[in-house]
Amino acid sequence: MSLADVAGADRFVDLAGLLESCEVDGFHADFLSWGHYRPEYWRNYWHTHSFHEVCLAYSGEGRFNSGDVRYDVQPGSVFLARPGDVHEIESSHTSPLGIAFWGFTFRPGTSGVRTGEPASFPPTDRHPAARDLSGWWSGLTRPDGPVMSDRAGSLPSLITALAAEAAAPVAGYSTALDALGATLVLETARAFALDEDLAVEPVRRDRGPLVVEAMQRHLRDNLSRQITVRDVAAAAHLSERHAERLFTQQTGASIMSTLRRLRLELAAQLLLDPSLTITEVARACGYSDVRPFSTAFRRKYGRTPGDHRRAGGTEFI
Repeated sequence: MSLADVAGADRFVDLAGLLESCEVDGFHADFLSWGHYRPEYWRNYWHTHSFHEVCLAYSGEGRFNSGDVRYDVQPGSVFLARPGDVHEIESSHTSPLGIAFWGFTFRPGTSGVRTGEPASFPPTDRHPAARDLSGWWSGLTRPDGPVMSDRAGSLPSLITALAAEAAAPVAGYSTALDALGATLVLETARAFALDEDLAVEPVRRDRGPLVVEAMQRHLRDNLSRQITVRDVAAAAHLSERHAERLFTQQTGASIMSTLRRLRLELAAQLLLDPSLTITEVARACGYSDVRPFSTAFRRKYGRTPGDHRRAGGTEFI
């Protein structure tokens, strides 16, 4: 999605009555306004709000005046009026300004911030519930923070997705809108947050365990089928050599020995179902013939499949 798509997101205004509030990372937001202005001359004169009002310019040019500071607005500009900020917006006559805008309150929820990220913003008259916190939310909670940003990020995509949900609600729309609304608040705050408030410790990702789990899941999902190392490696998008080495490092066993173990463990369970013949159990566990199945089962459990069934799965020592 791009800024051009926002031009067609005029159903953004239909979110009124559909998306009224959301919870995000321990904060609560109540949505109060949704708007979409087409590119034509307009001006809203000096005024203030008791809530946050955010605008994304998708075309044209204009000016955002906040207090004594004048800001030039162009496509991709995101600008913010915090509660109490006296401001005005004026479109250019020659290149009319097109914007989408949204307004919401923003306050800590009763459960507090849940992230565990380092945080600090000082208590202020404007935010009496604030504590010593900083993070992505500082873009909204710092009274002296930036009010103009060129970090539109995913906002165009979110606006377009929200407008699409509002235009034609279908089953599940409430859940979708809640998720999109929370992300809209998060991305709005990030656009105006200081770089130091967005910084986190480097995230170290070890994909090894996740890839091996995917391979194990592939084995469990296909126990009745003929499986090769090639098949498992392909499911994980790895070469056979890499897949086998990684699997053995993580589990201490080879892919095929793990497959045999999983098949026989499943067989031990299925044999307790009297409605299944031993032949059916063997085939359900990937064995095309009862003889190799019985041999493998006896090698692992010390008794034949029939003996296991007659004993009800109980081992006598």
